[in-house]
Amino acid sequence: MVYAPTVHELPPEVAAALADLAGGDAAVLAELRAALTPAQLRGETALPVTLPRTGPLGRHYRALIAALPPRTRTALLLAAATEEATAAAAATTAAAALVPAELAGIVQVSTAGRVTFTPPVLRALIYHEAPAAVRRAVHARLATTTGDPLHRAAAAAGPDDALATELFSYGKNLPPARAATALDQAARLTTDPELAERARLGAARSAWLAGQAHRARTLLRATTRQQALAWPDGGFDELLSAAGELAGSDPGRALDAVLAAAQHAGDQRRFADTARYVLSASAPAGDDPRRALARGLAELSGGAQRAGFEQLRAAREQAAGTTDPATLIHVAAAQILIGADRAARQLAEDAAERARLRSEPALVPQALQVAATASLALGDHPAAAAAARQGAALAAATGQSNRVHLGILAVVAALAGDRPATTARAREAGTTGGLVAWALALLDLIEGRPAACADRLARLHDHAVLRIAAAPHLVEAAWRAGAPGPEPPVAFERWTVATGEPSWLALLARCRALLAADPREAGELFREALRQHGENDYARAHTELLYGRHLRRHRQPAAAREHLRLAAETFTALGAGPWAAQAGVELRAAGAAPVRSPQPGRLTAQQEQIARLVAAGATNREIAQELFLSPRTVDHHLRNVYERLGVRSRTELARLF
Repeated sequence: MVYAPTVHELPPEVAAALADLAGGDAAVLAELRAALTPAQLRGETALPVTLPRTGPLGRHYRALIAALPPRTRTALLLAAATEEATAAAAATTAAAALVPAELAGIVQVSTAGRVTFTPPVLRALIYHEAPAAVRRAVHARLATTTGDPLHRAAAAAGPDDALATELFSYGKNLPPARAATALDQAARLTTDPELAERARLGAARSAWLAGQAHRARTLLRATTRQQALAWPDGGFDELLSAAGELAGSDPGRALDAVLAAAQHAGDQRRFADTARYVLSASAPAGDDPRRALARGLAELSGGAQRAGFEQLRAAREQAAGTTDPATLIHVAAAQILIGADRAARQLAEDAAERARLRSEPALVPQALQVAATASLALGDHPAAAAAARQGAALAAATGQSNRVHLGILAVVAALAGDRPATTARAREAGTTGGLVAWALALLDLIEGRPAACADRLARLHDHAVLRIAAAPHLVEAAWRAGAPGPEPPVAFERWTVATGEPSWLALLARCRALLAADPREAGELFREALRQHGENDYARAHTELLYGRHLRRHRQPAAAREHLRLAAETFTALGAGPWAAQAGVELRAAGAAPVRSPQPGRLTAQQEQIARLVAAGATNREIAQELFLSPRTVDHHLRNVYERLGVRSRTELARLF
């Protein structure tokens, strides 16, 4: 991401807005960044709409434009006044009038008539430098040509209630970015305070969906009603308060607020009471999966696990015909709560695709976060990493936090035993998150500190979902530290049995095996776990390692060797070197030779990705940014790539690929 070194310290929505205005031009971005006031830096006031007059680029481009013929400047303003500089705008202007601007390098006009400003910030500069009366005249001319109500609104010199009402309806059928503009104009033109509030709230929501978080927050600051708190990234208490207020007037948004609140930790009794109140305040309208989700989450919050699971499964069935990506994301996240990880991933991937098609980029990183979490649970670590990396980049680009995505990347790296990558992702994600604690606990487990691992995991008090997911590691750590409990964590056992999912039941059987006092009973439980693991190669290899270790400790070295060899081979193929090394140590102790290293030419998924980027000419720093790794980690992987492929330089690697 080009802008990361310059704006990484800014609030995410400010960084994203500046990057969008700069259009990927690093020099423009630096000049914009340097001109921000302290309040703008904190995201508290509106950002600049174009280049400042004080900077060298601003002075240069203004002088360049001023030197153009008046006819050319008018043509540029006509092109800049459209939502996008399209063929329609070029047709409105005389093509010949734009030639001097082309020669000056200010625009490019394609054979199809598309006008592109170079750099993109010139579009804003040309538009906002023009006097307001001139801009209104240009929009009036474009309104006559195109009939677009947005141009009529921009041409209006004062309030116009009829046009405001038209824009309010018109905006409902537009893509989010244009809808935000239409609704904002409606709020400006109306004399009805009620309509103005509704229009601003709608504009803010549309701007957020379009990935324009800073614009959305600016619009929200102009509203006065509690409904503004029903915001996708609002806090637990705020969202529940807004849900209660909206229940009677806008049940759909009230349900959305309840489901958004479910993503945060908070008072579970209050959550259940609010969800039930919202459901009772409105009559059902067909099979809305959001109602089943709210009922299911309320049941789970009240401790009624079976009823809650039934409702969340019903929501999945009702979502079959749903096209709204936000609803699909909520349904997908709920499937993780009931262990239906494969369904969760499919729903999340569908949601991401629908959000892209509907030009709602703000929802894509949320969908990818759920997809990454589901892939992690399925043991598909390359898919989890890919979804988390893409989600982290898109979250930053749309002004959202990407800490959960980075936390997932930390866990994936820790599961492979990659300390440099784990610690780098942990630093970026923040040191207090539950995912980071889990990742660091995994490093403790891999590096021979089981007591420290158990201590970290035991402190995940406020992370109910993570406590379930990390329970097998907690049991293993306690077992290896010599202080196992008498049974698996109660919440984990109840939840696992309720899911009925073989992959989770396999982990429960493994936990019971580690805690069994009778070696024969433990062996039966290990074998039961191996029968149920299914396609999760990582989890199966881990169970093979623990079973082999159990057999060796109980003086069955011949039987142990088979399981330990399978574990070592699988971990090696998966690129989990430290785990493969542990299996190798156990193999030697069982009287067998260790498993050989991978054959030359066989790369892990991440190594192959790095190799292809190197072959395409990317530097280590560029690869680190692209894959959300540290340069040191990239260098480490690249050395292994050279060794495995038998090459000595980037040039030889490029030839090979």
